Amino acid sequence: MKIKKILNNNAVVVSDNNEEKIAIGAGIAFQKRKNDIVNPGKIEKLFVMKENEKFQQLLQQIPEEHFSISEEIISYAEDCLGLKLNEHIHIGLTDHLSFAIERATEGIHLKNKLFDEIKILYKKEFDIGMWAIRHIEKKTLVKMPVDEAAYIALHIHTSKPQSDDMKQTLRQTAIIGEMIQTIKESITVKLEEDDLSYQRLMTHLRFTLSRLSNENQPIMDEEMLTMLKNKFSISYKIAQKVAKLLSKNYGIHLPEQELGYITIHIERIRNR
Repeated sequence: MKIKKILNNNAVVVSDNNEEKIAIGAGIAFQKRKNDIVNPGKIEKLFVMKENEKFQQLLQQIPEEHFSISEEIISYAEDCLGLKLNEHIHIGLTDHLSFAIERATEGIHLKNKLFDEIKILYKKEFDIGMWAIRHIEKKTLVKMPVDEAAYIALHIHTSKPQSDDMKQTLRQTAIIGEMIQTIKESITVKLEEDDLSYQRLMTHLRFTLSRLSNENQPIMDEEMLTMLKNKFSISYKIAQKVAKLLSKNYGIHLPEQELGYITIHIERIRNR
C-alpha cells in the first residue's frame, strides 16, 4: 500500500488494490513521502471517501489537532454505538468541530434551540456529545458550551446507517418541539425533562412522525378509541390541538388511531 498524497501527519491518500483510499492513524505520515509504503500497523481507519477532494481541502484549512480530536470522537461514538458511521461524518463533524472550537476560543457561544428535544430523542448520541465536549476541553483547554453536545449528537445520529439526513432530522426535531410546546400550553402540570412520562411522550411523537412518512400506521380498534375520547376527553382535545398544528403548519394529517395513543401519553402526564 503506497502513499499517493500526504494530507497531514495523521492522514494520507493511499493506493490499495488500484483503488484510492484514505488511511488514518496517529503519526501515519511521520517522516514519510509520496510513494513510500504505509506501515499497516499504523492504520487505524481505512475507507473510500466519495468526497475525497472536499476532505483534502478541509484538512488543509483546519488545525491538525482539530482533525485528530474529531477522529477520536468518531472512534468513541462508533465504539459506544457498536456500528460504523457514514464516511461523511469525517467531513461534517470535523468541519463543525473546528469552527466550534474557534468560536469558543473567542467566547462566542451559539444557543441550540432544539437542545431539550435532542437531549431526549437522541439520548445515546447526546451522551457521546457530552463526552466529546469534555474531551475537547481536555485536549485544547477551551471551555465548550453544553449546547455543543447537542450539535455533535445530531452529526452522529444523522451519520448512522438508515438515518435521515441533517435537514430532515432538524425538521422532524423542530416539529416535535412545536408539538410539545402545544401540549405544555394546554395542561396545568409542569413538564419536567427528566420525567419518564415526558420522555415517553416525546419518543412516541418521534416515532409517530416516522410512521407517517413510512405510511405504517398503528392499529387501535374503534371501541378503545371511543372509550379514550369519553374517559380522557381533556387529553383527547389536547391531542386534537396537536393534530391541527401539524395539519395547518406542515400539511401532516394524524389519523385518529394516532390521536388515541397521544391521548394516553398526555393523560399519564396530567395524572402523574
